[in-house]
Amino acid sequence: MSKDQQFYSEEQEKIALYSKALSHPARVFILEYLSKNFDKCCYSGDMAELLPIARSTLSEHLKELKKAGLIQGEIKAPYIKYCINRSKWNEAKKLMYEFLNRDIETGSCSIK
Repeated sequence: MSKDQQFYSEEQEKIALYSKALSHPARVFILEYLSKNFDKCCYSGDMAELLPIARSTLSEHLKELKKAGLIQGEIKAPYIKYCINRSKWNEAKKLMYEFLNRDIETGSCSIK
């Protein structure tokens, strides 16, 4: 176990993981696309036609989203179909909501 893992809570680690996954507009696009098309299969080739990026770049973005657990993929050569991982999506939504809706204490710091 690294020093960082001992210091940060599991919640903080997860928030950072999900935040990193959301840190590029292409990944946000992918998640929006998958969430809007949840009732059908979404193939990487379809997304490649919509995004102005190389297929290899799309593949890297999909890899990051899978690493965070926000999406799942199923390979049926030569196609890869993706969908939202509902349990991780709901976990990320809950954690981010709780984190961003914390009250900020009032104090003497007032930068304008």
